[in-house]
Amino acid sequence: MLASLTSSVTSFVGTHGVYAVFLLMAIDAVFPAASELVMVYAGVLASGVLPGEHVVLFGHEISSGFWAYLTMSLAGTIGYLLGSLAGWEIGRRGGRPLAERHGRWLHLGPTRMEHAERWFDRWGSWGVLLGRITPIVRSFVSIPAGIFRMPLVPYTLLTIPGSVIWCFVLAGVGWAAGTSYTHFNHAFDYLEIAVVAGAVLAAVYLVLRRRSTKLDQRA
Repeated sequence: MLASLTSSVTSFVGTHGVYAVFLLMAIDAVFPAASELVMVYAGVLASGVLPGEHVVLFGHEISSGFWAYLTMSLAGTIGYLLGSLAGWEIGRRGGRPLAERHGRWLHLGPTRMEHAERWFDRWGSWGVLLGRITPIVRSFVSIPAGIFRMPLVPYTLLTIPGSVIWCFVLAGVGWAAGTSYTHFNHAFDYLEIAVVAGAVLAAVYLVLRRRSTKLDQRA
């Protein structure tokens, strides 16, 4: 399953280049879309080591190197920013009723909304910036920020640096990996497995803690 996901994402980015990076990062601002893999592979593509695959923007091929890296990084940054604004607007317009009625489709069930509310209560506006550079959490910031009526200007100003850091750093990792990408990609498969395992353990912990809380309340 993980191998299939990796292959699908890299194939899509390899075929559609800048536009795929822009689209996938816009989606990742609201729903998890493997942004780590997207940006790392975008950096590899920019390095020019993949035969037959080049960075093309508006019909013009960008020579491999710094400008290709910059183009891919900006595509991810801008895509993520626009997706974040769309997510904020969805949350602002829909409010809590949206999460209550369609939380399952938005990956914002009651438990996740409760965690999001605690996150913002703890960090305030800075929760946006911290969330943007935190794996998994970063895809569940946009809609809750709108639901909790966070002002648009600080939300945008804190989203931009978070998006820049995430996209430029990960693309830089892929770009630097260059010719070693075959080995790097193999290592990334293990990283994906570790992330999934961590998510499962976290879910088990939350379920056990919730049951323990219910038992304490009954007692």
